[in-house]
Amino acid sequence: MGPVRGFKRRRKVETKVEPNALVSSEREEPADWWDEFSRRISGPLSLSKDLDKFESVFKVSRKTFNYICSLVKEDLMAKPANFVDTNGKPLSVNDQVAVALRRLSSGESLLTVGDSFGINQSTVSQVTWRFVEAMEERGLHHLRWPATEAEMSEIKSKFERIRGLPNCCGAIDTTHIMMCLSSVTSNDIWFDPEKNHSMILQAIVDPEMRFRDIVTGWPGSVKDSLVLWNSGFFKLSEKGKRLNGKKINLSEGSEVREYIVGDVGFPLLPWLITPYQGKDLSGPRAEFNKRHFATRMVAQRALARLKEMWRIVQGVMWRPDKHKLPRIILVCCLLHNIVIDLEDEVQDEMPLSHHHDSGYRQQTCESIDKNTSILRDKLSLYLSGRLTP
Repeated sequence: MGPVRGFKRRRKVETKVEPNALVSSEREEPADWWDEFSRRISGPLSLSKDLDKFESVFKVSRKTFNYICSLVKEDLMAKPANFVDTNGKPLSVNDQVAVALRRLSSGESLLTVGDSFGINQSTVSQVTWRFVEAMEERGLHHLRWPATEAEMSEIKSKFERIRGLPNCCGAIDTTHIMMCLSSVTSNDIWFDPEKNHSMILQAIVDPEMRFRDIVTGWPGSVKDSLVLWNSGFFKLSEKGKRLNGKKINLSEGSEVREYIVGDVGFPLLPWLITPYQGKDLSGPRAEFNKRHFATRMVAQRALARLKEMWRIVQGVMWRPDKHKLPRIILVCCLLHNIVIDLEDEVQDEMPLSHHHDSGYRQQTCESIDKNTSILRDKLSLYLSGRLTP
């Protein structure tokens, strides 16, 4: 995972996921917890036609909810905060996770969430933040770069099955998280090219839309290429500590190393392949761009899914704390991955979309590595069957 600005780890925690750990907590939840909790729901949420569906309230299944509770239970119980509802009843761990997940998944205001669950808005704020802190510690193992050659080989194989790109290890893209700031000037660093105040999230994803590396916290005015150049992923890749696995032969004397794909807003690098720019491209180049676009679409879909499922990062964050917002984004990315890792059926019901930054124009980076440009030509010929053996 790349750097998350504003995130300071409180202590080092090593968490191992055992084969059955993902579902072992299912029996820990009281059988009547949801029945009792759902009766406390009030306001517009209580009128929902799908209120009987657990997933409609929290955007995750019961199995996933129980697993998340098992992750944060120790931290939430370590410092008793005496959280109570408006009737004076103490909030259990399940209650606290429910409040936090509803806040993150719905994007509703503290007041609305509080009214729905019968607690005051300051409690919603405190509970959500305690949950975010706990997830930072306990959930980080769900967002990591592939650790073994076998894992990376499977990723490359799945990418190749999309549209034939060989040895591809990931797709990179960025999105803007809207912010609402008052008393700012037109040259404020959070003022992006589309005249919004925003924070950037850069993500590298695998074929299953799982986040493998993220960077967030940069102001919306910063170009995508600059975010990349300042990222830990860039430094590791330049030093040969990332994307340094097996090369494959395209033809005699032509081989391609491991790489990721990104749009023209990123530089063309030995380990980052971007599409050809310009119109009226030749046959092989046009074909390459089509295959490249279909492959990197997985990153756009991942970011669109993130914003759709965890709507706190989809809307406009009112006067956000610039140190806390990156940590909220990180936890939403962790939750996104957990849904995938647990093969939660909720994701199957979500529509596929690639629209995560509507209204933003495509950025263009003119930085091109000449040797990689030659390799890209050979790769385009290889994909069109015109590369001489």
